[in-house]
Amino acid sequence: MSEYVQVGVADLKVANNSSVLASYGLGSCVAVGMYDSLRKVGGLAHVMLPDSRGRDTEAVPGKFADSAIVNLIAEMKKLGARQIGIRCKIAGGSQMFDLGKNQSPAGHIGARNVEAVKAALAEAGIQLVAEDTGGNYGRTVKFETATGKMEISSIAHGSKAI
Repeated sequence: MSEYVQVGVADLKVANNSSVLASYGLGSCVAVGMYDSLRKVGGLAHVMLPDSRGRDTEAVPGKFADSAIVNLIAEMKKLGARQIGIRCKIAGGSQMFDLGKNQSPAGHIGARNVEAVKAALAEAGIQLVAEDTGGNYGRTVKFETATGKMEISSIAHGSKAI
């Protein structure tokens, strides 16, 4: 039987057993699920904002895309993961509200979060193998640490696994 562990906004969790890490109510936030299938180590971060420059990240390790990726990798390595073996799946990054036709692209925080996560993954040399991002609807994510399976559900679009 799997243990369910909730990963709150701006948080991250790792496990080296058959835990299921879950993040609820993703809108513009991005769930970042990483796993090393050989070592059976996985982790999930609930990224809220794209960039931590000039901000304290210690109290909120998963809040910013750049620091969340670094922290998630470091915590997974403590449980035996090898950086070269880590793969990633992401979900979220929605544009939840229509702010009108004159809205600047900079105001689309969901797309900026997705872009920042992808940039941080590339910088760390972590392969992104699947994603379910964008749109205008919320998501809930359940991530199996042993297998890397990410189940995504939403009221508007049902459930799917990536």
